[in-house]
Amino acid sequence: MNRISWDQYFMAQSHLLALRSTCERLAVGATVVRDKRIIAGGYNGSISGGVHCADEGCYVIDGHCVRTVHAEVNALLQCAKFGVKTEDAEVYVTHFPCLNCCKALIQAGIKTVYYANDYKNHPYAVELFQQAGVRTAKVELDEAIIDLKSKEKLQFVTDVLARLEKSGADEAEVMNLQREALALFTAN
Repeated sequence: MNRISWDQYFMAQSHLLALRSTCERLAVGATVVRDKRIIAGGYNGSISGGVHCADEGCYVIDGHCVRTVHAEVNALLQCAKFGVKTEDAEVYVTHFPCLNCCKALIQAGIKTVYYANDYKNHPYAVELFQQAGVRTAKVELDEAIIDLKSKEKLQFVTDVLARLEKSGADEAEVMNLQREALALFTAN
């Protein structure tokens, strides 16, 4: 069995956190890491005990939902709440941070921002990260890593293709389909 890389491990955690998001527009997760240890996590959602966008819709002003606290800020606030140092930590985020989150991450002393998806990458945020010496790197999640049913899915597709072959389908075509299926279900 091959172990997943640290980057994939922490990015998978951020994607799992995003599943807790209550935002209707974009689910985001963030994981703060120091010395290969998770020190905090956050997702975008309403204040504790508040109304959620998932329940009543987004509260949009000037094109932005003002009801939610962003994932990165929630993770940093969790550190502040429990007295956990963020200086020289790294953050793994499902989407490139917005301008306000960029500034918060810089002020918190985050040294590296890993993100899986580009999302309205603001040029000034990119400039601020560069000015502050914060490294950014795109780390796309290999989704097969967290697909706990990938082996069963591959077996199902293999069985269907075997039945197709037995029914008289072109052998070369079935072999091509088998290669495509194997590529879909096998992590690189």
